[in-house]
Amino acid sequence: MPPPSISVIPFDLGALQAPLLAVLLRQGSSLHPSLGPLDNAVGGTIKLALVEGDFRGARDETLQLSGPGGGPRRVLLVGMGTPSEEGPAFKRAAALAARQASKLGVGRIAIVAPDADAEHLEDVAVGVHAGAWRYDDLRTPPPAEERRSPVSEVDILAAEVTAARAAATRGDAIGRGQSLARRLQMMPGNLCTPEFLVATARDIAERHGMKATVLGREEMEGEGMGAFLAVAQGTPQEPQLVALEYGGGSGRPVVLVGKGLCFDSGGISIKPAANMEDMKFDMSGAAGVLGALEAIALMELEVNVVGIIGATINMPSGTAVKPGDVVRSSLGKTIEVINTDAEGRLVLADLLTFARRYDPAAVLDAATLTGACVVALGHTATGVFGSDDLLIDEVLAAGRRAGEPGWSLPLWDDYKELIKSDVADIRNSGGRAAGAITAALFLQAFASEYPWVHLDIAGTAYSDTDMVAIPKGPTGVPVATFVEFVRGRAG
Repeated sequence: MPPPSISVIPFDLGALQAPLLAVLLRQGSSLHPSLGPLDNAVGGTIKLALVEGDFRGARDETLQLSGPGGGPRRVLLVGMGTPSEEGPAFKRAAALAARQASKLGVGRIAIVAPDADAEHLEDVAVGVHAGAWRYDDLRTPPPAEERRSPVSEVDILAAEVTAARAAATRGDAIGRGQSLARRLQMMPGNLCTPEFLVATARDIAERHGMKATVLGREEMEGEGMGAFLAVAQGTPQEPQLVALEYGGGSGRPVVLVGKGLCFDSGGISIKPAANMEDMKFDMSGAAGVLGALEAIALMELEVNVVGIIGATINMPSGTAVKPGDVVRSSLGKTIEVINTDAEGRLVLADLLTFARRYDPAAVLDAATLTGACVVALGHTATGVFGSDDLLIDEVLAAGRRAGEPGWSLPLWDDYKELIKSDVADIRNSGGRAAGAITAALFLQAFASEYPWVHLDIAGTAYSDTDMVAIPKGPTGVPVATFVEFVRGRAG
């Protein structure tokens, strides 16, 4: 489904013909002066709802009213909670409004947020994309009389149209990047293959004038990428390394790296059957890189950026890598494979080494790397690890601005004892204890030549429950964090 088109128009009730007008209100709000004409048109019911407590403006609270004659057919009040509540309230409320519009099948929605400034309207645009997004590509369409029109047009009403339009354009770019990532995440593994990710990357490169470099199995053998190729031993599908170069500025680039396991069975150390279908989401890091490059290019950020993804499938077979095998990475380090389900770090080891050739100013990698991070932080915060405290703080700040919070975990030398090998330079798993930390320490061994931060998004890239603002499934994390980080580097 194509993303909705977003326009910014003056708040003129007489000219507004949308089938649904969503009004985003803080908890405890009184009737804003700009809503006076709308309230009069609906017989004073907005003010009455606020005064009588029928609508309090609590987070995720909604109240639908009949629209005025000659204006919007429906008026939807959406609560944002109190200003002190954490999280991007305007983004969440706009997403909820777009979800309600999708349920109604109105096709077009207008949104007004009386208390919003330009920054808030950027969040509104991002939220609209989140709430309007659907993955219906593989469903048989229902009978014509039962079909609901998706949200295809959105009008954001504003007093200062010029500033609002610039903000909405930025939010539209981020929303489109997130939607691209979510579609890739949601696709089943037999469709979102390594070859499909390559085709998607080439499309992004062609549309935005980027340089694309693609390495297959033969080229990776020439690079000595024994760690990456060990993971790909069990599948006949061609493994793919893709690098996209966006030349938006001058100087050393920011490099974004993403794990792209299009399906992860665990290999010989096979996963339990229950919920294994969710392992199609193991390419969420790569999806995040591609979505971020899409948004960064649309925003024309004045920073050089390189996006690197490594795509393959981890399968058990007669040729698959075995526990106890020793492989050699492109950095020359030997790795004892203790657990073939700790495969993402093997792919990232060679990707992080590959990143050196770009002389990066900073490297950020993202991966659905460990179940241990989910145990530690649940589905609310991304695990953040790094070799540079200032860079970690910069990434955490970007995540807060993006509404994708992270939490820093330590990389103390004491933990390195857990990944020492008796037969090789390093082992790929330190066991259950401190599993997210030892995985990040493994990556650090291949990221020592530049400032580096690792994002473990295993708990935040997708959700198995409805999140109110967006349905269960892919979240688009870490697209917005990547974009905010790069935007911060643009000054």
